[in-house]
Amino acid sequence: MTASIKSTALEPEPSLDGQAITFAQRLGRALPVYGLPLLCLVLVALFSILLPDTFPTLFNLRAILADKSVIALLALAATIPMITGKIDLTVGYGIVLWHILAISLQTQMGLPWPAAVALVILCAALFGAINGWLVEVAQIDSFIATLGTGTVIYALALWHSGGRQVVGELPDGFVDIAGAQLLGLPIGAFYVLAIGLVLWLITEYTPLGRALYVIGANPKAAELNGINVRGHVMAAFVASGVLSGLAGVLLASRLQIGQASVGLEFLLPALVGAFLGSTTLRPGRVNVWGTLIGVAILAIGISGIQQLGGAFYVEPLFNGLTLLVSIGIAGWAQQRRNLSIKRRIAERQLSPAQPAPRP
Repeated sequence: MTASIKSTALEPEPSLDGQAITFAQRLGRALPVYGLPLLCLVLVALFSILLPDTFPTLFNLRAILADKSVIALLALAATIPMITGKIDLTVGYGIVLWHILAISLQTQMGLPWPAAVALVILCAALFGAINGWLVEVAQIDSFIATLGTGTVIYALALWHSGGRQVVGELPDGFVDIAGAQLLGLPIGAFYVLAIGLVLWLITEYTPLGRALYVIGANPKAAELNGINVRGHVMAAFVASGVLSGLAGVLLASRLQIGQASVGLEFLLPALVGAFLGSTTLRPGRVNVWGTLIGVAILAIGISGIQQLGGAFYVEPLFNGLTLLVSIGIAGWAQQRRNLSIKRRIAERQLSPAQPAPRP
């Protein structure tokens, strides 16, 4: 069985780490867990000081939430296969077709908007099932398989749109999917919060979530323990497809036009957010809240830099550097922890046996 990434499925044994006696030891253990949330707060404080008139405002908060809700949904979509040790690149390619299809089904084919939304999500789930079949049945590496299907989806988007913008009169109900507000904030942020909460409950507190993490750590051991690896991995890709379809609908409602040149720029930020999620809260383990914190760091950092006068190339540069730094930090922290565990195990093996208690 091929695997593109690895994740720690089970919780580590605390006794193997030994006791953190010094302040440096405690800081070294806390930094990988709480470093990114702390960095998020530091960025907010820094940009609020540098940009007191524009950054710490309700208008800027609304702009960030509206702009990054789609990326957050795609990052959550990418997170689900990552839990099983796979990667899904179609989250970035698929949204190109899904947002075009959501509009064309209404403006060109006359479907009511609820039927158009349902059909888009169904098509996204179908491509997710195809990805799962290619990875688990055809045994193609997930990176290669999803790159291939993603390119096909992008070609379908170009063919369907003819390379032109898809425009037309859209009903108010469809526009309100992204345009409505709740408690004075864009409703897209509440979609992300609700989906994140559901995914967190499933992955952390259900047998299904536990099985996904076990598959991500050791698929052969999962099979020996009676877990249906093929079924779970395929279901993970289907769930990823459904979320990418929802993101496409949200993007279409927000833009109200469809064009093939929009969507691919979401791929890298979504993957960066998901990878960042594996470096915080539970380092080495892909997790939902870590993913959302990763997306928040990208959103806050890019917004602040752009308001400071950053050039147009700042956003991709920031995304790429953040990905490299996060992977480097995660690898360094994991290596240090593995060395600590090996040292503790060796000390236990070399220590003299404890005398048996007297009767």
